Order: sequence, then C-alpha cells, then structure tokens
Amino acid sequence: MKYVSFLSDTGPGVGVVLGEHVFPVPHGYSVSADGAPLGLLELIQRGAPTSVPCATPPIALADVRLLAPIPRPARNVICVGQNYHQHSLEFDASGYNSTPSNGVPDRPVVFTKAPSSVIGPDDVIPLHDALTTELDYEAELGVIIGTGGRGIPAEEALSHVWGYTIINDVTARDVQRDHRQWFLGKSLDGSCPMGPFAVTADEVDLTDLLVETRVNGELRQSAKTGDLIFDVPTLIATISAGMTLQPGDVIATGTPAGVGIGFDPPRFLRAGDTVEVSITGLGTLTNTVGGPPGTDPGERA
Repeated sequence: MKYVSFLSDTGPGVGVVLGEHVFPVPHGYSVSADGAPLGLLELIQRGAPTSVPCATPPIALADVRLLAPIPRPARNVICVGQNYHQHSLEFDASGYNSTPSNGVPDRPVVFTKAPSSVIGPDDVIPLHDALTTELDYEAELGVIIGTGGRGIPAEEALSHVWGYTIINDVTARDVQRDHRQWFLGKSLDGSCPMGPFAVTADEVDLTDLLVETRVNGELRQSAKTGDLIFDVPTLIATISAGMTLQPGDVIATGTPAGVGIGFDPPRFLRAGDTVEVSITGLGTLTNTVGGPPGTDPGERA
C-alpha cells in the first residue's frame, strides 16, 4: 500500500493513497514528547494496517499538504556513499573525494544525515549561500526499517524492511570536501527531502527500479537499482552488525552517476531550480531551491 503523512484542514494525519484520494487511518497520528508529529512512524511501530481504512471518508489528494513520510526529527537517516560503480568513478574524478582511498569501495561507505535535515515534498531546499556555493543533488532509494534488530543476517534482512521511499541527499560539496568527512556537508537544514509516499515492501521489486533526477526538466541521473554495488540485504547486515536498527530508521542506499560534480564544469544548484527525483512505483519527489533557511513561509521548524 501507498502511505502518506499529511496536513489537512483538520490537522495532521496518516493515510492510504488510492487514485487521487487519501483515506485517513483512524487514530493513526500522535506527537512525541517534545510535540513533534510522529506521522507514519507510529503506525510502523505498532504494525500498519494491511487493508484500506474504508470506514473513513476520503480526502482529495490535492487538498492536503504532504509531509515527509517520517517527519523530522523522528529517526536516524543512515546513508551509503559511492554505491553505484559509475558514481564512484565520477566522485573520484571530480576532485571532491578527500577520503584516503579512491576507487570502487570493497565494503559499504556509511555515514549519516542529521534527522533535522528532513523536509517534505514541495518544501523549499534552503540555498545556504552564506555557507556553500556548491549545493548538489543525489537521488536515492530510501529503505524504511519495520522490525528493528542488531546482527541481522543478510538472508533475513528483507524481512526487517517495512517499505521504501525517495530521498534526495542534498550535499554541500565544498563543506563535504573541506571538512574531510561528510556529516556537516550532508546535514544542512533542509538537505534531506523525503517522500512523497512510503510504499510497503510487498509492492516493490528491488531488482529493477529506475532511479532518475531531473533539474529544471533536464534528465541528469538515470540508473537501475540492479546496478547497486552493495544490495539492500548487504547494507542492512553491515549497518546492523554492531548497532541496533529501530523501526522507522531510513537507509539511503546511494546515488547513481550524473550528480552536479560529475559535469565539467560542475553544475551546482541555484536559487529557483526545480529538482525532481523519481523512482519506479514510488512517485516523484519535487522540491525547489530557495533562499536562506527560514525564508520559506511553508518551512517547518
């Protein structure tokens, strides 16, 4: 099923999308201790319904504002770098790889984005132009953990997956390079667009998903998930080997070739750009690039 977290005239909600309507899940939305909305996280933790809640009146999809499926700052956003062969090569050739080793990695390169970086569909990506002049895009398949655990074997890993979503791993390349590690360059406020949908695992065939990015309508990235160097089971096994994954954790599985630094000269994001990330069966995540943080009237704290 295809789930959304949303805001409507009656407040926040979680629902199942059918056609052009959202069927709200009854009593499916609450807030954390600090007042932040939990969105879909609550349903994942207790087991999301497996049938459409037809007892609730539908709402037109056009009449709601979609949030990130798991709004900030609910859970970890765990990312994997250089996980497509051609992107690994373009990253090395760009001169932005400040890590000690180059070439296709022999084991997953894992880092995190701050949960506070998460924004939703149609939210504005802050330009952060006082801090960076080299803002880049990265289309990624996001894996949503359903059943947590530590030491998960690869052969059992997919049974721990609740579903999938789209992530744009927006990156300040100069910050990433200059600090010689990736956390700061990957964790600027508004640098993790997520959504628009969260689709349950039973509806997604991991072997043949097409991952694409368009900037202002121009195709920049296009690859199949079959090209991943390390597949989803391997990533889950590697990450969980010594740390406990929790329900609602999101793993961003890496980006294909065609990012801004892969061009000569590089093609970084500018104010007013529209970035569209599409993945087969998961929809299209659309965001525009704006001004400094806090200038977008719709931006959520």
